[in-house]
Amino acid sequence: MRVLITGASRGIGAAMVSEGEARGHTVIGTTRDGDMPLDVTDPAAQARVAENTGPLDLLVCNAGVFVDRDKTLETITADDLTTTFAANVTGVLLTVQAQMRNLSKGGRIAIISSQMGSSQKANGNAFAYRASKAAAVNLGLNLAANLQDAEIAVGIYHPGWVQTDMGGDSAAITPAASAKGLWDRFEGLTLATTGRFETYDGQPHPI
Repeated sequence: MRVLITGASRGIGAAMVSEGEARGHTVIGTTRDGDMPLDVTDPAAQARVAENTGPLDLLVCNAGVFVDRDKTLETITADDLTTTFAANVTGVLLTVQAQMRNLSKGGRIAIISSQMGSSQKANGNAFAYRASKAAAVNLGLNLAANLQDAEIAVGIYHPGWVQTDMGGDSAAITPAASAKGLWDRFEGLTLATTGRFETYDGQPHPI
């Protein structure tokens, strides 16, 4: 497959690039700086990248931020919400919108969300991040319905609690383990499985 992965400079994104290449796929990774720079919140940047991407079999929307990790109800700000939704929700839609020109019938879209976006797992913290990831799940479900007739499958995934800057050193799994499981999901994604929210290891995740 020919693949584009956003947010590929480190953590899960970088691990997904490495795993995809190890499986023989051609993988393009976007970063804020580098050979394929992309700020996912910038429509002009999205258009430039799409113009130079070429045909794709798989688009992985991975770029995201977690700015309110240590914020409370009293300290979270409007800017925290704006920044978070711009990257984690608007950025996903802008990426899909820009790359539709490069996805043909049989193409696949993977949206990396989080278990923190599950309304059934609300625990009263990280308001902006949780709300944005819930919105990303909802966006993925609606994209799956919208793109059914175009024969483009959409999967939404929780990558696990991963040992990254975002997940912390005490997280349960390595980026490499997460990437391996996610790639198993990507390779198995079809119209028969479109619109599902799953864990990296293939378990259904509550919405």
